Amino acid sequence: MFSQPFDFIAIGDTVTDAFIRLNDASILPAADGVTKELCVTFGDKVPYESLKVIAGVGNSPNAAVAAARLGLRTAIVSDIGGDTYGTEMLASYKNNRVDTRFVHKHQNMVSNYHFVLWYGVERTILVKHETYPYTFKSEQRTLIGKNTPRWIYLSSLGKNSLPYHQEIAAYLAAHPSVKLAFQPGTFQMEFGTAALADIYKHTEIFFCNREEAARILGKQETADTTAQAKQNEILEFSKGLKALGPKTVCITDGIDGAWGYDGTDLWFVPIYPHDPYERTGAGDAFSSTVTVALALGKPLPEALSWGPVNSMSVVQKIGAQEGLLTRAQLLDYLAKAPVDYKVKKM
Repeated sequence: MFSQPFDFIAIGDTVTDAFIRLNDASILPAADGVTKELCVTFGDKVPYESLKVIAGVGNSPNAAVAAARLGLRTAIVSDIGGDTYGTEMLASYKNNRVDTRFVHKHQNMVSNYHFVLWYGVERTILVKHETYPYTFKSEQRTLIGKNTPRWIYLSSLGKNSLPYHQEIAAYLAAHPSVKLAFQPGTFQMEFGTAALADIYKHTEIFFCNREEAARILGKQETADTTAQAKQNEILEFSKGLKALGPKTVCITDGIDGAWGYDGTDLWFVPIYPHDPYERTGAGDAFSSTVTVALALGKPLPEALSWGPVNSMSVVQKIGAQEGLLTRAQLLDYLAKAPVDYKVKKM
């Protein structure tokens, strides 16, 4: 047992990212005319510029590190293998002051390892989630009574994790004081909203990007590029997602900023001005930082102003964690923000 409850517990898969920087590649339009494809010469030896391997990352691990840097008492709930990569993941967490008591190490399994094809400022990630025997039972027994956490942050898990989500939902139902931030990953979106209805129902704040919102709701993005058309679409998507249960919905839109909807007001925050170096982790930084601000008692508009600052810093570095800010650093950026960096009620 521990003496004080955690402020922030992140739940999700941990991975090692191997960043492979490409120069000899090209970007071509895909067959659907909307998406793009990263292309290299087939059947050839393709040179790469550099390789950087980063352990202990992933949507939820990135959120945990962000919360710890911003001063919250933080833990991670995750599954790793009993290999060298797993050992490196634990060391990375400890170096970032993230408590690892809820990390399940499976000695006869391997750890998640992803390959990041980095071209220009964007990346294409080759992902593989190992099939871990997920269980929340030991955490349920520990995180009770005086040790109930204030916030749980849930994101990417493997395709066999649906029963695990049901255990988490049961815990949330039994502990209504615990607030949930939900940033769905690939398989969580594939499960569908009906399968995760109890998770959506217990969500305090929900995060996704514009394309993901359309996918979750089964809608098409508007072809109208005017600002009013986009605002109308974002409001429609926000209402649709809120109808699933979340109290607040945040939708990011890349360099075009982000939106927050609380059921009454729609708020918009632009990006914090910057020139990106590598964009991995921008969304995680935004989502986790907004959640931390809410955990610190900030109202939604102020919380929204925090998110893009950490995103801006992250994309100046390689990977999702090196650029994450301390609270003092973040507040300093806010104090020095350009006059047009403001959250607006739409």
